[in-house]
Amino acid sequence: MTTRNMAALATALVVASVPLAGAPGQRAMAAEPAAVSPAASAESTLVRGVDLNTVTIPELQARMHRGSLTSAALTTAYLRRIKTIDPKINSVLRTDPTALRQAVASDVRHRRGTVRGPLDGIPVLLKDNVNTRDMATTAGSLALAGSRPNTDAALVTKLRAAGAVILGKANMSEWANFRAAKPTSGWSAVGGQTNNPYVLDRNPCGSSSGSAAALAASLAQVTIGTETDGSIVCPAGMNGVVGHKPSLGLVSQSGVIPISAEQDTAGPMARNVIDAALTLSVISDRDTVRADRAPGLADGALRPGGLRGKRIGLWRLPSLGPQVDALMTRTAAELRAAGARVVEVTPPYQARLAELEFPALLSEFHRDIDAYLSTRTDGPRTLADLIEFNRTHPAERTCFAGQELFEQALLAPPTTDPRYRAMRAELRDLSRRSIDETMAAHDLDAIASPANPPAWTTDCARGDNDVIPSSTPAAVAGYPSLSVPAGFVGELPVGLLLMAGDRQDAELLSLGAAVEQRLDAWRAPRYLPSVPAGASR
Repeated sequence: MTTRNMAALATALVVASVPLAGAPGQRAMAAEPAAVSPAASAESTLVRGVDLNTVTIPELQARMHRGSLTSAALTTAYLRRIKTIDPKINSVLRTDPTALRQAVASDVRHRRGTVRGPLDGIPVLLKDNVNTRDMATTAGSLALAGSRPNTDAALVTKLRAAGAVILGKANMSEWANFRAAKPTSGWSAVGGQTNNPYVLDRNPCGSSSGSAAALAASLAQVTIGTETDGSIVCPAGMNGVVGHKPSLGLVSQSGVIPISAEQDTAGPMARNVIDAALTLSVISDRDTVRADRAPGLADGALRPGGLRGKRIGLWRLPSLGPQVDALMTRTAAELRAAGARVVEVTPPYQARLAELEFPALLSEFHRDIDAYLSTRTDGPRTLADLIEFNRTHPAERTCFAGQELFEQALLAPPTTDPRYRAMRAELRDLSRRSIDETMAAHDLDAIASPANPPAWTTDCARGDNDVIPSSTPAAVAGYPSLSVPAGFVGELPVGLLLMAGDRQDAELLSLGAAVEQRLDAWRAPRYLPSVPAGASR
């Protein structure tokens, strides 16, 4: 689907006056409900009769078009929820003091009929490695806390031009989990520990931890995450939301703090696939989406029987535990009942990919972080400077002390070294073949696998328990992947990860919307302090 076609689809969805049928977890709403009181809306998910937990962007736009909802009221509701709910989960680092001003400007455009597109007036949280000229961008590190970038990231420029309300910055795993050998996901020296909203002593996973946890708690309508390998799709799965890792190059990485230009991408996170697709239509670059045979998202989201005839390969990954495997069995049965053909597959070359990926990332990180730091006017200018900063600032060591990955990257071969070039070439070849050959052998529309195990208990001394191989083939290949809620192990969400071939983002989102509608697996978090030790893996 071309960017022009994606934009046309977005417009069609937004101007529809009839709420979308069949959205997961959707509840009937009165046509013109009375507003709830400010005191009640502070902790409630209701704002003027709209349930923030389940409402979609097209529904919000339809209400703003009719005048029964304003962006200012929506933004105020999210800011109140951040103030009252976020102390439980610690997912939002800072809110933008201009957010309400942005919302009022959107309301003026709505009244004048000059709406800029599907995200006009929609509150968006950004991961704290995405540059904003008017707010700090730190990657969770105190080393970058004292200055602001000079310019917005390219994707932020697109969001502002589309009329989105930049609500603030979400906490993240410091340096996107690329500092210590055994980090604790969701912890940064700037923001502390983000908790999983479903069970508060459990981990949110991945470096886009704050982006996912904030969505689960309905603190923004959409968020932006980033991924090198798993850092969008794992936190999405573990927090019961949707996360889309786009094809490499579909979203500009300009102004995003990097790990590796060969694998990094920003992507949309949302509580439903429709919102993720609409956000992608705004932040994606032109002329980078494959133009042939892409179905419209609406086909998969709204038409009954959207899974009929689809062929899906199930990669079980029993290493994630018997409870997850049992959930995959139930998921396969649901997809078959909807008319899909599900066959079991095991993509090849995974051991070799695991062997090569990390050494290649070390070389790329040294190159790319030095290039990024050179754009900042204050603070460390090189990786060596960062290492020295961490050695001399005890606050950087309050959860875990190590910076082994920094130190290894400093000594890694440069990206001009023939050994590195051979590694990356083999990685690119084998990762793409692992997906392409599997899909061709079984004539598949997508490969599916569990996105995550049940969330482990957060423990700074132990670090993460996150050997989750399902994200690696698409991450290394630069192919798209999408996590949608699949169900629960006890109180803890598990996502279904879908992956497909290069530039098949639109097809994957369409399929994901149909899977989401069939599984209908989302439910709101209960913010439980803990669960019994034997309740999950």
